[in-house]
Amino acid sequence: MDNAALEDLAIRVAVAAGRLVVDERPREVEASATKSSPTDIVTVMDTRAEELIRELLLAERPDDAVLGEEGDDHVGTSGITWVVDPIDGTVNYLYDIPAYAVSVAAATGNPKVPGEWQVLAGAVADPALRRVFHASAGGGAYERDWDDPGGAPRPSPLRVGSVELLSGALVGTGFGYTPQRRIEQGQTLLEVLPLVRDIRRIGSAALDLCAVAAGRLDGFYEVGLNPWDMAAGWLIITESGGVVTGPHGGPPSAALTVAGNPAVQPQLLAVLDR
Repeated sequence: MDNAALEDLAIRVAVAAGRLVVDERPREVEASATKSSPTDIVTVMDTRAEELIRELLLAERPDDAVLGEEGDDHVGTSGITWVVDPIDGTVNYLYDIPAYAVSVAAATGNPKVPGEWQVLAGAVADPALRRVFHASAGGGAYERDWDDPGGAPRPSPLRVGSVELLSGALVGTGFGYTPQRRIEQGQTLLEVLPLVRDIRRIGSAALDLCAVAAGRLDGFYEVGLNPWDMAAGWLIITESGGVVTGPHGGPPSAALTVAGNPAVQPQLLAVLDR
């Protein structure tokens, strides 16, 4: 299967899971479990969406591996791993704030080790707006409605913004769930905020990364991202002409992920590296 075919599968699966989480959202969503802290929650819909994603992927590609946020890893033999986040922005989903996403990406290598994996294709569905961002390696990045009454949805090419100075950049970020990490991230924000146009905290790293790809944010940074948070968005930014790195220009990782257009990203990275 080539990258375009993997992209098509990622789109179909992300949209199917996106329809599930928005169309079948209970009137009152309750947390079913917690992860790293009492504020780091899992809902029943997270679990249902990931089960659907796994079912759809393995029905077409039973030999692939699946690495997801909520379930047990599925070990494959094909050399391709699907890196999935059933609901990125679960707290927004819990409070019915329309900023959450489903992220599905196909990768080679080991996604658990920074620098040892490569994303081949990916899609990020925005259920609240019924939009999907998608890309394949070497094939460009696009955004489109996921249901178009006129027939097949027509994708719009994505391109990062043209802001050249950090002082004019609108920058997104996110915060972790443990008190100590939040203290550290607050201190970093105090350093960054005076140097940029403004800060946005949307609550979904996947949507933040796609916003950079679409030129709606000029930059983005966060500590603590997992592979499923960044996989599809990383490729979508790269295929939109942007840059994504980790500390000192290394691979993005939980230590630090910094994204932006080619002018802003190095400036933002330099501030964060300090």
